Amino acid sequence: MSDLLKTTQPLAIAVLTVSDTRQLEQDTSGALLIERLTAAGHQLADRQLIPDDIYRIRAVVSGWIADPAIQVVLITGGTGMAIRDVTPEAIKPLLDKTIDGFGELFRSISYEQIGVSTLQSRCLAGFANRTLIFCLPGSTGACKTAWDGILQSQLDVNHRPCNFVVHLKNSTGAHS
Repeated sequence: MSDLLKTTQPLAIAVLTVSDTRQLEQDTSGALLIERLTAAGHQLADRQLIPDDIYRIRAVVSGWIADPAIQVVLITGGTGMAIRDVTPEAIKPLLDKTIDGFGELFRSISYEQIGVSTLQSRCLAGFANRTLIFCLPGSTGACKTAWDGILQSQLDVNHRPCNFVVHLKNSTGAHS
């Protein structure tokens, strides 16, 4: 992991794996995200694994958005080009604000690792009801890239010049 410092403001983070083929025991991407978020001092609020289905994805994530305790949702899977990859279509209508720079930055970092294949990543991020949602590719490597290169610092209230923590529900962080 790139930085072993723990955050001074732990966040409640839910992890959703979207897959037609994996079971929890084979969910290395979800496991990596949980390992990274807990190592950084955050709390796992919930974890689920569901098939690639727009309405089931929306149902789970809508529940988390409405839950006053859950501040961040990390979704892995369903962001590629396959017919059943529907995570962006499920999440976009739920967002109040999109974070366009997330997809741009992720693909820029990912390009160094996988080259032009990064074009097929439809990852996205945004806010819904002051809940921060990140849709990540389903590969363990992509989740590592996203956490180590972007998420860890942006989910740390101490990161300067700015971070997302101050915009979350139940945040005690001062505005940067």
